[in-house]
Amino acid sequence: MSLLTRLRPRPDQEHATPEAPPARRSWRSVAGHLLTVAAAVLVFVVLVLPEGILRHRPDVFLPGAFLRIPLEGILGAALLIAAPDRARRPLAVVLGAGLGALTVLKFVNIGFLVVLGRRFNPVLDWPLFGDGYRALAETSGRAGAIGAAAAAVLGSVAVSAAVTLAVLRLARLTARYRLPARRAVTALMAAWMVFALTGTTLFPASPVASDSTAELAKRAIVTVPAALRDRAAFTAEARVDAFATTPPSELLTALRGKDVVIGVVESYGRSALSDPLMASVVEPALAAGDKQLAAAGFAARSGYLTSSTYGGGSWLAHASFQSGLWINNQQRYRQLVSTNRLTLTNAFHRAGWRTVGVEPGNTVAWPEAKFYGYDEVYDSRNLGYRGPRFGWSRMPDQFTLAAFQQQVYGRRHAPLMSEITLTSSHEPWTPIPDMVDWNAIGDGTIYGPMAERGEDRSVLWKKSKEVRTEYARSVAYSVSSLVSWAQRYGDKDLVLVIFGDHQPISLVSGNGARHDVPVTIVAKDPAVLDRIAAWGWSTGLNPGPSAPVWKMSEFRDRFLTAYGKGDDRSPH
Repeated sequence: MSLLTRLRPRPDQEHATPEAPPARRSWRSVAGHLLTVAAAVLVFVVLVLPEGILRHRPDVFLPGAFLRIPLEGILGAALLIAAPDRARRPLAVVLGAGLGALTVLKFVNIGFLVVLGRRFNPVLDWPLFGDGYRALAETSGRAGAIGAAAAAVLGSVAVSAAVTLAVLRLARLTARYRLPARRAVTALMAAWMVFALTGTTLFPASPVASDSTAELAKRAIVTVPAALRDRAAFTAEARVDAFATTPPSELLTALRGKDVVIGVVESYGRSALSDPLMASVVEPALAAGDKQLAAAGFAARSGYLTSSTYGGGSWLAHASFQSGLWINNQQRYRQLVSTNRLTLTNAFHRAGWRTVGVEPGNTVAWPEAKFYGYDEVYDSRNLGYRGPRFGWSRMPDQFTLAAFQQQVYGRRHAPLMSEITLTSSHEPWTPIPDMVDWNAIGDGTIYGPMAERGEDRSVLWKKSKEVRTEYARSVAYSVSSLVSWAQRYGDKDLVLVIFGDHQPISLVSGNGARHDVPVTIVAKDPAVLDRIAAWGWSTGLNPGPSAPVWKMSEFRDRFLTAYGKGDDRSPH
């Protein structure tokens, strides 16, 4: 045999792949095992992750949040084991993609629970992302908002892809080790049933026998028919209006000749008075306000309203307060503003008042102003502010009130009704302006040095005690500004209505906080408060823990009844 013949490879060796060195084979084996473990951990975590995980203290979270057995994982594994070889990969892709989508939804729910105190509604809540983006742009800058939005989109895609790939890898594992996989599934199913029957729970609202992901999917599916039912129900509710046909001559007769100013204090919730730390800041401000008002001849009565929203969505609360309907989602809001429903503002407008809206947070035209019944609207574009921003708030509340005094209240020649939104207590509650001499406010440039102080939100919000204190300081500032304005400029015909739109986010108000907000009526004329004596409200600016609580949507009808011609306490 020639040398060439001996060197030529045999036919069965011509296309053989060279065998990898032992070290490389060992590395690949270790990497493969690590990837499999990572895939299993990822799928397990996304299945059992509690939606309320960020609403509990760290010491509650650590022991039991993930000590759970997911029913969905057991059933998914059983399907993959039973599936024919051809169908297993497509089935794994479907299961993985579905779990990936539910994982993204779960993270969105976590965020909604922290900020708004409720879960995301896949049918109704999409517009809130735009509002959240705009709010972030105004507090962290446009670049920061774009970066956060891009990170959210890319993160959602990455999570979905990672979960899908993890399920595919685990599907191959069940095919390779079918018998051990069957035994594991049987044992886990038996354990799940035992824990389900005993109701064992190691983390709040998260039992060991977990089916939370299946429940999440169920909730997402039923939102569609629920939204359709709610649309029909609201249409029926909106048709019923006891004041729709009331003649203008019979509306608000007990307030004729009065100037009615409604001050809406952003994020002024019951927690500001019930939480000891925050109450230690807010209650002294209310007590001082009572003394200021009394010195000027005013008296006040206060109660609570249950807001239709929490942590945000102020326009929903405004709509509930004004319309007498429960507006707790964007669909209801859109339906409402397309009707001719009588609002409080429109009731005053029909009865002969000049109606003015003051919305310092608005930067563009407000189409809903016509629905509400405003003759004029002042916003950030025409209030004349030349000073710096304070977080989300474009101007301090005292400046807003000074501009209102100069441009509206001080120039009135007929009865005035105005709603003023006070924005200094809007998150992020840093920095907070100081009260200044009313004569020194000018165009707002006096606030320049104040805007330079205060911690950045990213720092402040990591400190629970400090952020609650700063929130309380902002509420005290807003209320003090309004009281100081009334004391300085209010005459015998001023009637002041003050209410909070909603509670602050759970970072401040705490988990499971009630949705109540304070509401107050202030007047010099004793007859104005006599009309509401039957309401049982507390004396002063502080409602107190035993003050009556009504739904916010009840206020319109109670107010129109108390001050209308049909009320048997009308003056003669």
